[in-house]
Amino acid sequence: MAEVRLSSETRDLTRVERIGAHSHIRGLGLDSALEARAVSEGMVGQTSARKAAGVILQMIKDGKIAGRAVLIAGQPGTGKTAIAMGMAKSLGLETPFAMISGSEIFSLEMSKTEALMQALRKAIGVRIKEETEIIEGEVVEVQIDRPAVAGAASKTGKLTLKTTEMETVYDLGAKMIEALGKEKVQSGDVIAIDKASGKITKLGRSFARSRDYDAMGPQVKFVQCPDGELQKRKEVVHCVTLHEIDVINSR
Repeated sequence: MAEVRLSSETRDLTRVERIGAHSHIRGLGLDSALEARAVSEGMVGQTSARKAAGVILQMIKDGKIAGRAVLIAGQPGTGKTAIAMGMAKSLGLETPFAMISGSEIFSLEMSKTEALMQALRKAIGVRIKEETEIIEGEVVEVQIDRPAVAGAASKTGKLTLKTTEMETVYDLGAKMIEALGKEKVQSGDVIAIDKASGKITKLGRSFARSRDYDAMGPQVKFVQCPDGELQKRKEVVHCVTLHEIDVINSR
């Protein structure tokens, strides 16, 4: 009878998403001396081209080059798009990257000029700073009062939030109850509510509730309970592309 050995070794499995031909690329795969590693950050081969792209990347980070175009030429399938994607990922998540093929420019619905203009504006990012009032705290209790007769009246409820220094009860309307349901907010979650728009952002789960369950998924993030006042003024930075601004203005 064959003997089966069980290994006690455990490994953390990082979430892998494959949604495209270049979705595995995380950077150029260079070391501190800008030398290309054999296999790193999803990049393999083309060491000279990766090193040259790394030099351009370092000049961009140092502020020595801006407003210039880099032409990467080569045969089909040699990794030109992969190097461009690696440069964009190395610059950070806020750097927009627009990938188009030649067949996308020619269309009966849109002129070539408009297609090129859209592609260029998708690749230009803008940082917009605004100061907003937010309510940030740990959810103590969510109480929803449903009407006895269906359709008689809209749902109402109460939301209890706390920080390390204070605790407050807020009255909820139908829209806020719907937003809480969409975000699946429950007691123990740390949330932030934008007073102007009513948008709810789940920041994580409080460390005080870390022992509520024996096992939790990898997407659960534990944060400290906020301190100070519940209502705060916070500077929020939005990173959008010029194309996204065009789409918003056209509505």
